[in-house]
Amino acid sequence: MKKSLLPFHLFTFSIFHLFTFLILPLFIFCAAAQAQEANYDENKVGVYTLPDAMTTLSGQKVAKKKQWEKVRRPEILKLFQDNEYGVMPDAKVKTSYRVVEESEDAMNGKAIRRQVEIAFSGNGQERKMLVLLYMPKGVKKCPVFVSPNFQGNATTTDDPAVIESQYSTFGRAHQTSRWSFERIIDSGYAIATFHYFDIYFDKDDKLAETIYPLFGINSKAQLQENTGKAITAWAWGCSRVLDYLFTLKNIDKKRAIILGHSRLGKTALWCGALDQRFAMVISNNSGCSGAALSRRNYGETVPRINTSFPWWFCNKYQSYNQDVSSLPMDQHELIALIAPRLVYVASAQEDRWADPRGEFLSLQEASKVYALYGLETFEGCSFPSVGEHLWRGNCGYHIRTGVHDVTDYDWQSYIEFAKERLGE
Repeated sequence: MKKSLLPFHLFTFSIFHLFTFLILPLFIFCAAAQAQEANYDENKVGVYTLPDAMTTLSGQKVAKKKQWEKVRRPEILKLFQDNEYGVMPDAKVKTSYRVVEESEDAMNGKAIRRQVEIAFSGNGQERKMLVLLYMPKGVKKCPVFVSPNFQGNATTTDDPAVIESQYSTFGRAHQTSRWSFERIIDSGYAIATFHYFDIYFDKDDKLAETIYPLFGINSKAQLQENTGKAITAWAWGCSRVLDYLFTLKNIDKKRAIILGHSRLGKTALWCGALDQRFAMVISNNSGCSGAALSRRNYGETVPRINTSFPWWFCNKYQSYNQDVSSLPMDQHELIALIAPRLVYVASAQEDRWADPRGEFLSLQEASKVYALYGLETFEGCSFPSVGEHLWRGNCGYHIRTGVHDVTDYDWQSYIEFAKERLGE
């Protein structure tokens, strides 16, 4: 007797319903369970003890700025290199610049637009990044913002002359709300941006297409425990943009500012710690492993970020997933590495995932180092109200209404703080 077979259309129908009624709910349940893991209750944060930025590894208290600069700062920098962000591979890369487009009549004649290709070569390979630069006309020495973008240069503006970035998949002007170019130019500032994919793809399986083959690294198997990955590479790219900008006579070398949002806010802080040519460092909603304290059990956590984005940090960082308190440093010490230069941390009221209070507390703790330079600190200051600026000495903070984003309010605040502290 022949076995009766289920007709194909009934078979596919059954599989569909099996997925719909059994497997899909399981996926939804798992996603919901993950979302519920995040703590948004201050009462559940728990007790934690922060490493003391003002005590050396040998147990000595830091009382003078020279002691900070010669002993403690290098100690902390190495802790971050060895345990979180890692270091760039040790190999020389050749760099060249080529202006591919320029106009003296951008923004209705009030700005100079320049698009520059920066080419890197090494180990028999080449990579290119495209930098979009707007400069105000008639300003002999203009301050400059360096700020990488997420979706490609052409997405930052509706300017039809802006060349699309090589890896961009988004349309022109797709993200203009984040880029207050006219306000920046009207304030007498220049702005340089580049697509962060030009340096390091924000994906786990794209190492061979990043800049790392220039250094002789073509696979994850070649990464050492403390080899930096995406965030360190993006920071490296920001510094290479600054190298170019400092070849221009009309750029003020004493007033260069690095600004980043979200993961690029983490990048800005790390870049500012490494590259002291930046006079001001801005973290916009950088959250976990950025400005926010890692030891707080609130919003995104170290194990969550390492699980979701293992290509951002060095491999060693993942070893702390089960015991974050064993980290030999915390994020307030990252901010402290910027002292005595200007640092600005900004949060958003609805961006609880980035832990606004944790970002503020981190900056408040870091500001103690600024006292070594005779600067006012955040000591005794309460968490500010939404929409309130808190500026003390060379440190700035605000929390605005809204979600995880960059707004014109943020840009206005950064420009006003820079003008007041860096001078007109």
